[in-house]
Amino acid sequence: MDFEDLKKEFHIWWRLWVLILLFLVTIGVFYTAFRIQNHPLKVAFLDIGQGDAIFIESPTGNQIIFDGGPGSALVSQVSKQISLFDRTIDMIVVTNPDRDHFEGFIPLLERYTVTTLLEPGVTADKNPLYQELKKSVQRKNITAHVARTGERILLGGGAYIEVLFPDRDVEDVSHNDGSLVARLVYGETGVMLTGDTTKNIEKYLVGKYPNSLDSDILKVAHHGSETSTSDEFVKAVSPDIAVISAGKGNSYGHPRQATLDTLIKNKVQTLVTMNEGTIVFESDGKRFKRKK
Repeated sequence: MDFEDLKKEFHIWWRLWVLILLFLVTIGVFYTAFRIQNHPLKVAFLDIGQGDAIFIESPTGNQIIFDGGPGSALVSQVSKQISLFDRTIDMIVVTNPDRDHFEGFIPLLERYTVTTLLEPGVTADKNPLYQELKKSVQRKNITAHVARTGERILLGGGAYIEVLFPDRDVEDVSHNDGSLVARLVYGETGVMLTGDTTKNIEKYLVGKYPNSLDSDILKVAHHGSETSTSDEFVKAVSPDIAVISAGKGNSYGHPRQATLDTLIKNKVQTLVTMNEGTIVFESDGKRFKRKK
């Protein structure tokens, strides 16, 4: 092969690589344009076993994950909800520092760039796994923020999260009593996000917000345990649908029949991840539709 042949081959490969680069840039531009357009609010209750993990994508494409579940299932579940080219998550939320609410975030941080961690401020100094998460947060320069009542987190496109609890320092409170409670709002639709909160806190919230807990969907607290989901709280939230995140054959007997009976009494359609798998809803701001 003489010099002219080598020159021609070089130009062919050079043009090919330019075309590939232009193709990738075009895909990136179209994907960015797609994300900034207004789309339905997406809420996916992920099937991660005995734990909580809720993926939220705003109408403008901002993404939040409420709780990370146990083990490492979160990464594979999240990858089913977002584009192959997307490696960023805007915020992760730990509603309480129990393993079944945060462990999945540890491997997630190795794969995705996360901007902010939101937590209630419950002490977990003696939990080495949670300390591993906090070290990873510090190492990756993720902003850690302690949530407080009255805060409104704007997600874009008119969607936002309002923090309902804690409204005080919960450093020395039990993990469940100190659990973060929030309401996701988009237009006329809402989702009550309860973490592992207890009947005591539910009663407090009903007294504090007698007319502003109403939500289309209730994420049932503590995986359907008897420690949560009081009749008065369900009445105040008045959901059409309740979602329980629980794993098959779990040793706690979740969801408990007493909790299911309360939901049946209040005529709430109840879906459980161990039966349904991942449960996805979309809202246009007027009503939620389940996405199959």
